[in-house]
Amino acid sequence: MGKRNIINSLWRNSHAHKLFYRYKILKMKNVFCFCYTILISSIYIQAQNPLYIPDTLSGPIYNLTVQDSSKIFFPPNVTPTYGMNGDLLAPVLILNKGDSITLNVTNNLNTSTTMHWHGFHVSPENDGGPHQVIDPSTTWSPSFKVRNDAATYWFHPHLHKNTERQVTKGLAGLIIIRDSVESTYDLPRRYGIDDFPLIVQSKAFDAFYQLAPFTSYDSIIMINGTIDPFLQVPAQVIRLRLLAASADRTYLFGLEGNMPFYQITSDGGLLDQPVTLTRLRLSTGERAEILIDLTGMQGQNLYLKSFASELPAGIIGSSQVGTDDTLTGYYTNPLNGNDYNLLRFDVVAQTSSPVLSIPSAFAPLSPWNESEADVSRDLIFTLDTLTLLFSPVEGPFLINNQAFHMDSINVISYLNDIEIWRLINTTEVAHPFHIHDIQFYILDINGAPPPQGQHGQKDVVLVQPGDTIRFITKFETFADNTIPYMFHCHILHHEDEGMMGHFLVVDTTAVALKEVNSIQEIQLFPNPTRDYLYIDAKSISDENGLGIAVYNVLGQEIYSYIDRREDGKIKIDISNFDSGLYYLIIKTDTTHYQGKFLKLQA
Repeated sequence: MGKRNIINSLWRNSHAHKLFYRYKILKMKNVFCFCYTILISSIYIQAQNPLYIPDTLSGPIYNLTVQDSSKIFFPPNVTPTYGMNGDLLAPVLILNKGDSITLNVTNNLNTSTTMHWHGFHVSPENDGGPHQVIDPSTTWSPSFKVRNDAATYWFHPHLHKNTERQVTKGLAGLIIIRDSVESTYDLPRRYGIDDFPLIVQSKAFDAFYQLAPFTSYDSIIMINGTIDPFLQVPAQVIRLRLLAASADRTYLFGLEGNMPFYQITSDGGLLDQPVTLTRLRLSTGERAEILIDLTGMQGQNLYLKSFASELPAGIIGSSQVGTDDTLTGYYTNPLNGNDYNLLRFDVVAQTSSPVLSIPSAFAPLSPWNESEADVSRDLIFTLDTLTLLFSPVEGPFLINNQAFHMDSINVISYLNDIEIWRLINTTEVAHPFHIHDIQFYILDINGAPPPQGQHGQKDVVLVQPGDTIRFITKFETFADNTIPYMFHCHILHHEDEGMMGHFLVVDTTAVALKEVNSIQEIQLFPNPTRDYLYIDAKSISDENGLGIAVYNVLGQEIYSYIDRREDGKIKIDISNFDSGLYYLIIKTDTTHYQGKFLKLQA
């Protein structure tokens, strides 16, 4: 790694940079105090606009171009945007389980980005987290087999400290996966006719009609980039693919007049049966598919709404966040704690071959048994009180009292292990927790079973203030001793400020450990290890001693000494090292030997 990259990484992880980042956010919020009244009235004067239905792309090769663009939201004012293959958002990707695909992501921005396939079970090098940076004028081309079940997923940037800015400006897209199981049921699946994608976002505009991150003044609702939309729908059963894609807002979806609807999927697949609901809560990053039976309603109108007045305190979007403090400008945002319209349905005539009934059941779910768990872990959400500009509701927030660092591994899991993770929220704010690579099943929320609709496969779960949530999962298929996955709060500025961690999935079989322990003449043991690393170097010697050095993944030397013992037996105390991957260099006067070892959490 070059000196410039190391220096930049050190700056990004420094305390001074965190203070600078917090100052930028606070400065942005002060600007909105001045300009907010200019735009608030525009919420109510917009004419109804036809809902934009994104184009689709089908594989096996998908080409996405990330680009600067612009769009007119408030005529005649032009708003700069980001888009993929267009001026805002992205085409919907249609995938089939079992297919091998390639996604060519070309970055035509003048800044770096990444692209994360949210909810996908892929290898870490294909995951699109902060480590897979796409520099300007370059193309990233991950190839992988689609392994997820049929459901609705999405993709978005994941560049550390820039995720909120890039998503807010327009970079997000929906993914539909189909499979042979879902296709056996009589469900609406004609895209744009009876099967509709709904990317639900709240946006803030400044006095110059520019999209703005880092603010609680997100009073403009958009669906698929359309403000105040309507949609013509047939008088039959329709399918809505809901994605809550705001930077921080949670939605409580429902229909006008408390008309019932039917949830059929969670984040990662079909439920075991449709769940009849009048309310569906989705926090940022969560998805669900619902069916609405509009039979006999031709000529009528119906609103999809968010019933934010019913959200519990502590959830962003509710009437109150925090006890003695709240987010800047929170109470002046008309969306917070109030019910509001999202989308108007205009019911028109039936199509040919309509779906006219709701299925009674789907295939049974297959959660892992708690007794099968190999490991249990606790992740505790806390407030970072050591940062100068902290607030009980603004943050910054931590996981296990650790802020995110690109060079630290927080958790090491083993391939094919079943694990139980316990999420404990000690803060005054609800946090939607997301983990990459896997889907999980919620075991309990404060000791009680999860409500219907949350019992299926999940990759995001909202942890309310004071709550404890346990989930069970299995780390399978993919292992890498070097490249980590992520877990984090999906409130984007919480994530950008460091409420995020790394985890490695490690294969402990003999073949895999040979890759970690690549020194031929030297034995490293145990590897992985927690407290001590033993080195048997008796096969090499040097009259001037052996130079021992340990480096982290950034190339920074963190340990060195000269060993002059003649027996070649070396013991290194690594108990104070952070968990993660390290490189060991042993030097003689004539050559050097290099290997890797893993430090486990104590």
